[in-house]
Amino acid sequence: MSFLSKVISIMVLAVLVSLTANASSSLAVLDFELNDVTSNPGVAEEVERTASLKRMLEESLSAKGHRIAAIAPTAQTDATKGFGYLWDHSDEAAALGKSSGSEFVVVGRLHKPSFLFVYLMAHLIDTRTGDVVGDFIVEVKGQQQNFTARGIEALARQIDERLKTIRGS
Repeated sequence: MSFLSKVISIMVLAVLVSLTANASSSLAVLDFELNDVTSNPGVAEEVERTASLKRMLEESLSAKGHRIAAIAPTAQTDATKGFGYLWDHSDEAAALGKSSGSEFVVVGRLHKPSFLFVYLMAHLIDTRTGDVVGDFIVEVKGQQQNFTARGIEALARQIDERLKTIRGS
């Protein structure tokens, strides 16, 4: 292999590494909050399902090439001053995400106004500015267990598309 070929190969590799680095984002995903306003709130099945949403969203975003930063559950508990606090205070959520080294943090909520449907809701917050740069809602209808995974995938797609727009790719 000639010297010129080696230089070209190294340059191509550098460009590919650069593109790969710019294509993904570092995200922290907080535990989802359950906002159950039905006549029978806090049913164990719903609490359990809500607890599984963070892991599902992390897996889906990771599969799309995003790096997932971990936030200690105690750190989120300590930062939460009450129901909806991190949802309503993007600056506090951003500080929590920034402490994990992530560029963005996702604050999620499962809003259940009916036994027939729920809304998966999420704010995407830039940890550098504290600004909400994406606000997402996915409606899930029918047997909740069957549709939760599809709803999370739809939410992950929306977040991924927004991140691509922010990155300009």
